[in-house]
Amino acid sequence: MSKTNVLYVEDEPFLGRIVKESLESRDFAVQMATDGKQALTVFREINPDICVLDIMLPQKDGYTLAQEIRQVNPAVPIIFVTAKTQTEDVLKGFESGGNDYLRKPFSMEELIVRITNLLSMTQHKNAVTREALVIGQYEFLVSRYELKFKDRIKKLSHREASLLKRLCENKNATLSRKDILLELWGDDSFFNSRNLDVYITRLRDYLKDDPSVQIITIKGIGYHFAVG
Repeated sequence: MSKTNVLYVEDEPFLGRIVKESLESRDFAVQMATDGKQALTVFREINPDICVLDIMLPQKDGYTLAQEIRQVNPAVPIIFVTAKTQTEDVLKGFESGGNDYLRKPFSMEELIVRITNLLSMTQHKNAVTREALVIGQYEFLVSRYELKFKDRIKKLSHREASLLKRLCENKNATLSRKDILLELWGDDSFFNSRNLDVYITRLRDYLKDDPSVQIITIKGIGYHFAVG
């Protein structure tokens, strides 16, 4: 069985060496870069299975790097590792294409669990058909992260596309809030719950041109995705 190929980007040499060696001791194949510009070159060369990115990097920050990686490969999982803890920093990370967010300091066990879970989720999603999904008058191109309405195309972030896809899988049914949080964020903490509120509001705005499509809040339970 081939090893999981990890792109690890960290500009602190001591921490970088520890994490790289720890991952390699657990049978991961790790390519490390120390700045954002170098990292994009390495990404193109090795086409990794998953990326673990610091945010504060020389040459090019992690947010910009993630956006550029998404242009090359919209589906590769990205974990941000950073000391930044403000809500706006976390949201910016998700908006730029991140799938998960790990705060420093962290344990290797936690990093490995998150890598494993994210890879498992990605493999499951990749097994699902990539055909366009019809949502009322909209067409949702899942693999392209695009929502089409007549001649207009809205480019979705990774998190927005993942949430909309989950709702589409439960069209005209009720989906529990906890299930969404556990699948897309990995836990149902208050902080992630507030993030979910933000993304639900955005999707409602994107879908507002077709009144037959509604994301209805079921208080204390979750959401009913009604499509006429």
